Amino acid sequence: MTAKMTAKKKFSIQVDVRWCLEELLHDGRITQRDVNLVTTTARRKEQLTWHPLMIIADFKLTDLTANAQSLAPKLTLDVLTHWLAQKAGMPVYRIDPLKVNVPSVTSIMSREFAERHKILAVLVDAETVTIGSDQPFYEDWLDNLAHTLQPRKIKRVMLSPEQLVRYQAEFYQVTRAIAGAKGGGTEATTKGVEALLQLGDMLNPDANDQHIVRIVDWLLQYAFDQRASDIHLEPRREAGRVRFRIDGVLHTVYDMPGPVLLAVVSRIKILSRLNVAEKRKPQDGRLKTRTPKGLETELRISTLPTAFGEKMVMRIFDPEVLVRTFEQLGLTGSDLEKWKEMAAHPNGIILVTGPTGSGKTTTLYSTLKQLATDQVNVCTIEDPIEMIEPSFNQMQVQSTIELGFAEGVRSLMRQDPDIIMIGEIRDHETADMAIQAALTGHLVLSTLHTNDAPSSLTRLHDLGVQPFLTSATILGVMAQRLVRTLCPLCKTQMDTDVEVWNKLVSPWRSEPPAKIYQAVGCEDCRGTGYRGRMGVYEILILTTEMKRIIGDGGTLNQIKQQAYREGLLPLRLAGARRVAEGLTTLEEVMRVVPLS
Repeated sequence: MTAKMTAKKKFSIQVDVRWCLEELLHDGRITQRDVNLVTTTARRKEQLTWHPLMIIADFKLTDLTANAQSLAPKLTLDVLTHWLAQKAGMPVYRIDPLKVNVPSVTSIMSREFAERHKILAVLVDAETVTIGSDQPFYEDWLDNLAHTLQPRKIKRVMLSPEQLVRYQAEFYQVTRAIAGAKGGGTEATTKGVEALLQLGDMLNPDANDQHIVRIVDWLLQYAFDQRASDIHLEPRREAGRVRFRIDGVLHTVYDMPGPVLLAVVSRIKILSRLNVAEKRKPQDGRLKTRTPKGLETELRISTLPTAFGEKMVMRIFDPEVLVRTFEQLGLTGSDLEKWKEMAAHPNGIILVTGPTGSGKTTTLYSTLKQLATDQVNVCTIEDPIEMIEPSFNQMQVQSTIELGFAEGVRSLMRQDPDIIMIGEIRDHETADMAIQAALTGHLVLSTLHTNDAPSSLTRLHDLGVQPFLTSATILGVMAQRLVRTLCPLCKTQMDTDVEVWNKLVSPWRSEPPAKIYQAVGCEDCRGTGYRGRMGVYEILILTTEMKRIIGDGGTLNQIKQQAYREGLLPLRLAGARRVAEGLTTLEEVMRVVPLS
């Protein structure tokens, strides 16, 4: 640290562009030419309110002290934030909105105080309040706040200017909206199983209240930003809970007052054209909106009456799912060749199997999207329609008018289809109609709920399908699971635990790799060590010998043994291969893939 710096640190100052440039030049990170470029370039209108580090980062200057092996190292905002924090001897804090107790941090100071001094509380406990700022040498607010928070101590951290501006606005806006929706602090109790008589003039927030509208808008934008696949709104005795499912794992996002949560549920019911007055029975609906990127996306809405009011789950369907390649889904190599071989047949049945949330719908939609050319007629019968796709003719099951899967397939057969997708084969009648469609020259794709590919064949027999019909129509079965992929920024190598590896691949013999990767956790992946998901697949193609065994009424064990002799790669080995490739961990595969 320079003598000049030491002298300045004794005073409460706000750093500006010129100061930052002088210090960067002194540290040998930029040249005088860079200084001249930044100081002589006119500021754009939107830059007038920018933090000095944001202005410098916008020039994408080369960092002269970066590692020589780095590819075109630049002074990004993140690099500059860490540089300024180091100057001040202060740690950098990255806000993870899923881990911030918003009501707690916004109660520390008023929004006006936070905005005037460019600070934000980010963490609160019984002894310490952590305050973030993008001006580490500015302390005019410190004595005032320290006196107010006694006996708790203040810990200061450095925030990225972008994070400070964004979350300062978001946290206070949602807090103000919820306070406004509560009607200035009034409480109301819902009429669930435990109804409570409230005395006095109590206000219930209205679903069309502007505060509720803002909360719903924030909730959806928040979910899109965090890559959530599902939004859970759960009423509880004391307060309602909001949770997001991200990469297959649920995260608690916000605890809001029960009446506010139920008003949010009512607002979403209005938007999705559900019966707002009906709170006694489950309802299903859908909602279309736009993501922050401007892409149209579908949300499937499901409500359920619970002890404390209506619980709602919104499943978000990624608008980019239908344009993903098989490689992006994790279907590569021999597995991809087998799948394409099956999908190229003009008639027969292809089954995709796995539990709920294993990516079956994504696989089917991606396949149909590639098959749906102008020369073929693709028809689907679904419960419900997951995503609207213009190149398909989609029909939804309507149980109230006795339009089920079997009736739907029977109707589709008269629509001159080439390819039929059945959402799920649940009973003998649906299975029988799928077989009839395949026997009459149609390609049928559908799903089943079984643990692995061979089990799907005996599952059809359990539904009452004759084995000779199964062998005559089934082209193949693909079982799949979704495993979380390692965060590329923080994964580290480790020696392979041979005992765990052998447990995963047993009874098959597979040489363990010398090194595998483990999940560590960083700011980018929220400390989980994982970011995103990919599929692991088990594909069974019915050969002539396999059809003979099935037609003769072979047992599940006989079918499995023949499949393994023909080269079937079980889900466990497919997962182990992903581990060996450094894409996921042994623990993640063992969590997701059945070991029996």
